[in-house]
Amino acid sequence: MSATILDEWQSRKSPFIIAEAGVNHNGSLVTAKRLIDAAIESGADAVKFQTFTSENVVTPDGDMADYQVENTGTVESQLEMIKKLELCLEDFYQLKNYCNAKGIIFATTIHSPDLVDVIDPLVPFHKIGSGDLTNLPFLMHLASKNKLMILSTGMATIDEINEAVRVIKETGNKKIAILQCTTNYPADCSMANLRVMETYKKQFPDCAIGFSDHTPGIEVAVLAAKHGAAVIEKHFTLDKDLPGPDHKSSLNPQELTAMIRAIRNRDYNVAINEEAALGSRHKIPSLVELKIALVARKSIVANQDIPKGTVITEEMLIIKRPGWGLPSKYLPSIIGRISRCDISKNTLLDVTCLD
Repeated sequence: MSATILDEWQSRKSPFIIAEAGVNHNGSLVTAKRLIDAAIESGADAVKFQTFTSENVVTPDGDMADYQVENTGTVESQLEMIKKLELCLEDFYQLKNYCNAKGIIFATTIHSPDLVDVIDPLVPFHKIGSGDLTNLPFLMHLASKNKLMILSTGMATIDEINEAVRVIKETGNKKIAILQCTTNYPADCSMANLRVMETYKKQFPDCAIGFSDHTPGIEVAVLAAKHGAAVIEKHFTLDKDLPGPDHKSSLNPQELTAMIRAIRNRDYNVAINEEAALGSRHKIPSLVELKIALVARKSIVANQDIPKGTVITEEMLIIKRPGWGLPSKYLPSIIGRISRCDISKNTLLDVTCLD
């Protein structure tokens, strides 16, 4: 998919619909292929997964988000949880080929920088999850591929979104879509704030605007289409009762089909308080999102043991969850400084430990 194809969908006045399989395959290639089949049957334009090397996404002691604990019924480290949801690189080649053979667009959100150059040839656009919106070096790396960048904006302020758009455009890449999103699983319909799309259209007139939906049911996504979303993304699963963090807040295949049918037919008569779903035009993260951001966003982390007196190089650092440490935008200011003390691998960097 290119910006040209997105423009074509906009000219048809029908949103580009991404069926977000995410990690709802539970680490099974067979289940992932069944999810592709379900996405095709629903009428989705693309099916999207998530690609990551677990150890390069989160530190070993990173906590699960509250919704993950609630949805899984277990308490373990976030690393232990996502390790069970990881597919190998060869699986993604197979999924890409399967999508090609079946006639649906394959996409995946890359969560770890080590996989960008490997996965990039497989995808026609790059979808950035809300947790990486403030990961500016990562955005620049992806943007340098000169493909459409689709940004989810959960947990973000308007200033953070402006900064993300700026660094992408500084690479020369002007192909950007911005999705209003509320990061909670599920998010209450009253937190959807679809009117934020109007704010985005005014503030980013050269970007496509859409909606990444984490609310229960199909109603808010349908209303997003009614109010001009160019892109709609929605999580789906084969079975909401499967174990895992996202199944309970996803649509089943029948619901996904109903959502897409309503959008394509412009059947916007949904049983929901439209005014409540439209909400505010102001992009302000909720208290719930601010709490999730501490888990879902990323910080500058030591990628190896760094002895006292060492000059810090970029290879010694990595950007990983959790998000309560130094944001990645400060990475350039860390390079070249000297460690005041021994810094252990997987430690979140603290400026007090640097000269």
